[in-house]
Amino acid sequence: METFAPDTTYRHMKIQIATERPFEFIDVTPDVEALVAQAGIHVGFVNVQSLHTTTSIVVNEHEPQLLTDFADVLERAAPPTASYRHDDARLRTVNAISGERINGHSHCQALLLAPSVCLNIANGCLQLGRWQRVFLAELDGPQTRDLSVLICGASAPGPSPVSTSPSTRCSAGIPTHASPWAPPT
Repeated sequence: METFAPDTTYRHMKIQIATERPFEFIDVTPDVEALVAQAGIHVGFVNVQSLHTTTSIVVNEHEPQLLTDFADVLERAAPPTASYRHDDARLRTVNAISGERINGHSHCQALLLAPSVCLNIANGCLQLGRWQRVFLAELDGPQTRDLSVLICGASAPGPSPVSTSPSTRCSAGIPTHASPWAPPT
């Protein structure tokens, strides 16, 4: 009896995002879905990791009032107006550069969130619940941010699917994009 093992694929890619505000949630779900489609993975996982200490990757709902609540919670937990030793040039002796941002609050907010998420891929599609979206949480913008994306898994046996667009194969009517969100001013 002859058996065929699926091809295992490992792909590493980066997503670069120019943020526009000091604090915002940017929906990167379409970017991640496109990379999964490009990789041709049938079953596996994708890990999305921020390469910065003042950003986070979170999975949650893209609903403006909820995102406002998230911003309020983070601001109460680590207010920008509070005093942070990290921001005191007299105290800080490591990893300090001239002209550095005052961002102790951003580091403390990031501590409450995760730097990465790992999500399943099944049938070539990113596995998200009905309202789940993948966000870059910018806590110290505006800046240019890099995300490291690692996709690992097995290719589909046989011919590849006709459509490689995740919006037509995977979403089942769920919106596939949303604009960046920042707290109301």
